[in-house]
Amino acid sequence: MPVTFTFAQRLQQLPPYLFAEIDKIKRAVMAEGRDVINLGVGDPDMPTPSHIVAALQAAATNPANHQYALDQGKPALRRAAAAMYQRRFGVALDPDAHVLPLLGSKEGIGHIHLAFVNPGDIVLVPEPGYPVYHSGTLFAGGSTYWMPLKKENNYLPDLTAIPSDVARRARMMFICYPNNPTAVTAPLSFFQDVVAFARSFDILVCHDAAYCDVYYDGQKPPSFLQAHGAIEVGIEYYSLSKTYNMTGWRVAFAVGNPDMLAGLAKVKSNLDSGIFGAVQDAAIVALNGPQDCHAHILATYQERRDLLVSGLRACGCPVDPPQGAFYVWVPVPPGMTSTETTLRLLQDAAIVTTPGIGFGPSGEGYFRMTLTAPADRLREAVKRIAALHLYG
Repeated sequence: MPVTFTFAQRLQQLPPYLFAEIDKIKRAVMAEGRDVINLGVGDPDMPTPSHIVAALQAAATNPANHQYALDQGKPALRRAAAAMYQRRFGVALDPDAHVLPLLGSKEGIGHIHLAFVNPGDIVLVPEPGYPVYHSGTLFAGGSTYWMPLKKENNYLPDLTAIPSDVARRARMMFICYPNNPTAVTAPLSFFQDVVAFARSFDILVCHDAAYCDVYYDGQKPPSFLQAHGAIEVGIEYYSLSKTYNMTGWRVAFAVGNPDMLAGLAKVKSNLDSGIFGAVQDAAIVALNGPQDCHAHILATYQERRDLLVSGLRACGCPVDPPQGAFYVWVPVPPGMTSTETTLRLLQDAAIVTTPGIGFGPSGEGYFRMTLTAPADRLREAVKRIAALHLYG
């Protein structure tokens, strides 16, 4: 008799991973031989800057990097992260206490629940939002309380709308700015409100700042740690993936409260063996080296943002320009849902986008497009959308 395979209840509770489902439909359209423009998954199309690649190539030949990596990351990487935070945000960090390198911020976001969330604990999660905030909660046996992000509140959660009994049972809160998927930034005053809220209800704060160095019009978003008292209540995730086009490298770090980082480090020591040493050496070069490559990346996204937003507006779409991240949060055409819109764009225009409902109920009424495609592909996408006359 064959063995019966039944997924654990924690897996059965998970919704289908959004991007995997979209990729399945995309492959079916491509199999028809059609020219697909992929504006679905946010994965930079530009290469990692050459001096970072060269650093990896050189470091890969060092036999010292062929062994298990240090659990806490190389001291030089932690120092480079602390130095960057001092330069970029004016935040002073102790490299030994306030910095923890990660195998990408997704890993750190998914694992932090295991350190602090007990079965039945509530985790405050923004929606629409990154699905891992919720899935990590389920893996730890916690319960998600959704914080809606509405346009009328500038896509910031209304902390005053969270019932007191929920707040008292909450163990952790996730926030993300610049926001995925809405592409808005948050003012420092909001972070200050979060600190006060966390102190009032004894809540641990996790700020996903993966997109904090993808911004427009020269308006640099603040760090959560710039808020007074933030390091006493939370941590922030910073990823090299978006800043330096290093999504496949899997290198990031968490900074902030040393007790939270110690808990996350204990989980990691039982589940992984650290970041490949050569990748760490390359990350040090990225953080400490010349930043003109980053300026070029920002200029490219600025050009693409302006092109796509102006093109959509010319089609009659009332879209707001993103303030940060490489996404455009687009209102759906009148009378259509987000799923209907994305299916129409895929089937009739061979354009891959992401339905807003996939990020949470408050995402209905919108779909997400990425700027991770060359300008000529964005022009072609606008041309195809215009031909559908979706907006009148």
